Amino acid sequence: MENICDHKNCKKIGKYKAPIEKDNSKKFKWLCLDHIKEFNRSWDYFKGMSDQEVCEFLKSDKTWHKPTQSFSSPDNFFNILWKNTINEKGDILGNGYGKKFSTKINFSDKDREAFKIIGLGAGEKWDKIQSQFKKLVKKYHPDMNAGNKKFEERLKIITLAYTQLKLTYRSKLDDTKLRY
Repeated sequence: MENICDHKNCKKIGKYKAPIEKDNSKKFKWLCLDHIKEFNRSWDYFKGMSDQEVCEFLKSDKTWHKPTQSFSSPDNFFNILWKNTINEKGDILGNGYGKKFSTKINFSDKDREAFKIIGLGAGEKWDKIQSQFKKLVKKYHPDMNAGNKKFEERLKIITLAYTQLKLTYRSKLDDTKLRY
């Protein structure tokens, strides 16, 4: 079934879609070749917008009109992760993991590998681990590296290493507390 041109008093076949509203691409009308050319010559998406509105639209267009967050935004995933590691008393991970251990901890091969990935020596204090993790997240975050997959994969490995150390410190501290 062929469409008839939607232009007034035109009986030609409408083969070309033209938007009815500028903000809704799902509503359109069918036009013939002559009328689509006329439509395109007169189409002005920014008609009725102030210069400031046009600038805001173009800025938003850089991110496909989707909301974005700055890296330092309080809603950013990594900021939430860091905030959740600190309790009301200011103890890291809620169990005093920033405190120096009075007993020697034997780290597993996974732990030593995690320290190597993060770029620290085994047995570092928790606040130093956390500080290094923050630096690495900023360095390898996709928003800071134009979405480069190589950096994204590196960040995943760093996050897994950080999680490994977090779990180790949590369990080791709990073990040492039980002994005393």
